[in-house]
Amino acid sequence: MMKPLAGLALALALLSPPRVFAQSPDVFDRVAHGHAVSEAGVKIHYATLGTGPLVVMIHGFPDFWYSWRHQMAALSESFQVVAIDQRGYNLSDKPKGVEQYDMRLLVGDVAAVIRHLGRDKATIVGHDWGGMVAWQFAMHLPAMTERLVILNLPHPRGLIRELQTNPEQIKNSEYARTFQRGTPADPTVFFGRPMTAQTLSGWVRDLEARKRYVEAFERSDFEAMLNYYKANYPRTSGPELASPPAPPKVKAPVLMFHGLADTALHANALSSTWDWLDQDLTLVTVPGAGHFVQQDAADLVTSTMKWWLTMRTR
Repeated sequence: MMKPLAGLALALALLSPPRVFAQSPDVFDRVAHGHAVSEAGVKIHYATLGTGPLVVMIHGFPDFWYSWRHQMAALSESFQVVAIDQRGYNLSDKPKGVEQYDMRLLVGDVAAVIRHLGRDKATIVGHDWGGMVAWQFAMHLPAMTERLVILNLPHPRGLIRELQTNPEQIKNSEYARTFQRGTPADPTVFFGRPMTAQTLSGWVRDLEARKRYVEAFERSDFEAMLNYYKANYPRTSGPELASPPAPPKVKAPVLMFHGLADTALHANALSSTWDWLDQDLTLVTVPGAGHFVQQDAADLVTSTMKWWLTMRTR
């Protein structure tokens, strides 16, 4: 049951006009950069801004640390915000081989960053593949997970259920089969187009930001991007997709955002998320926002995230 004060705070937050957090024009130049060394010497690049409790942000496909520019500018007032480049992307190492992108290693990369910064735990924030890494991190490294924030990536059990039973989700996931079978040399592998820095950054609406994306993708490894799907995404769907063993329940409080116009991940997968958590869930669905909700609805995501994290640290 929600405590009265928490309920009052939530009501006031919902009734009040949303605060608008303008993107800092120089956030790209304001951050400090570093590298942590993960298993087998893989270097993971990160950008950091602010001081205070640690918040680690993990991007998805196709993306890089700059995806979090809106949130970093605002949260850095009260937190140390660290946005990583996942392995294969931008300024992080790009080891060869599908096995180098196994989920266990991706989780280990995040843990390496936290330890490198001299911390023993952090709030973990993830979108898309970063969301899957964040879920797995929270399940298997609960002592290092202070809070969990997930954007447009349902709980793995919800996603598997929809891949087994939901025709729309099965259809939406066909792109993943193309990625699993394909190579960057295939001229139609990326939704009927080739994988280039320009096509991969085509989803970015802000034209100035898109220039940053093109530069980052020119430094990235397209084969590595596909390896996330080859190493970790189910290779079948429908009734023949077996249910994996039940994972541990997430022990941290969870905040979830889901852009309802997402054409890759069906919102039905959000149902029953609460059954797989030990603590409270705050779920924010955003009509009209697509898969990249942290950019499509930047002000709503930023203000809600800042409110939720600040309430948790009082």
